[in-house]
Amino acid sequence: MEIRFKGGVKIVMKIPAEKYDETVAFYRDVLLFDVQELPITHPTVLATHRLAFGQNILQLDCVKGLTDSRIWLEVCTEDVESATNYLRVNDVTIRDEEEDIDPSMHWIEDPAGNIFLLKKMN
Repeated sequence: MEIRFKGGVKIVMKIPAEKYDETVAFYRDVLLFDVQELPITHPTVLATHRLAFGQNILQLDCVKGLTDSRIWLEVCTEDVESATNYLRVNDVTIRDEEEDIDPSMHWIEDPAGNIFLLKKMN
């Protein structure tokens, strides 16, 4: 089986708590995006909002204890476990400790330290 990857539609911006309200207001009040608050129960994500960002979904997460904003992306594949094994062989760091997720998915990290959610293609 050939391993193929494709970029997903979801972009998650992890934002320090002290910058969160200001950031949500920027997207809602300055750029005039339709920003929706989503319910969340998570040990480190205090609040979350989402908006359509072109063809993508931008999710804004308020993260307790974070000092700098981070962007997390999705990468999709047909067979997550085969792709994960392929990535391990190619020395890609698996970062499943980042956040609890469904065991059918994994967090991975690129050489620059960017985090990606590896998930099954729809």
